[in-house]
Amino acid sequence: MKVLLVEDDASLREGMGELISDLAEVRSVGDVGAALAALGEERFELVVTDLRIGGGEAGGRSVLEAARKGRQAVAIVSAASPDEVTRALRPWVPDGVLVKPFQIEDILGLVERFLAVHRNVELASRGQLPSEGDWVECSPGVHLASPGGGASGAIWVRLAAQSQWEWAARARGREAALLLEGELEFEGTHFVAPATFFVGADDTPEVRTPTGCLVITLGLDG
Repeated sequence: MKVLLVEDDASLREGMGELISDLAEVRSVGDVGAALAALGEERFELVVTDLRIGGGEAGGRSVLEAARKGRQAVAIVSAASPDEVTRALRPWVPDGVLVKPFQIEDILGLVERFLAVHRNVELASRGQLPSEGDWVECSPGVHLASPGGGASGAIWVRLAAQSQWEWAARARGREAALLLEGELEFEGTHFVAPATFFVGADDTPEVRTPTGCLVITLGLDG
């Protein structure tokens, strides 16, 4: 699994990168331009970025926006409180906030939460498919199934060919998803099975599928 770390303080970037490397492959960059280039070149299970990258909140907002459009999870690092961070980034909502100063266990715990939900959705996909009686039509051509209970368990999404839907598998988003069959388009970002993606906090993107598709999702803990 891969994590993108965006931090303009070289010593902090090195220290955080070393910690995260115990859990995942890390790509560390020091400015917004390099972050946007990295997001254009590869996918990450998590993007960790300082809010005031380059000295202003616009930097963190740019990284968050680019990662969100690519359906990748984003955690913001800031000395501000979580509520202040959310206000600064509106209308975007980060998937996690790491408040400075932080302890080693804080950053390790945050990163592990995001990596774990990706691992667990893959494990859940290997289980038994929902039975026909589990599926509920929530929109024309769109069916959901949550045989284990949707609040904390896996939710399956099945879309018929040529269907469109405003994604709403979970009320608040923050879910890792695995596309098991077919193709899926999120507002210009195209996925072909097998593929993983992340639906961010409070995000309800418009999706469509030319082929029909099957997706399993799992919500982020905490």
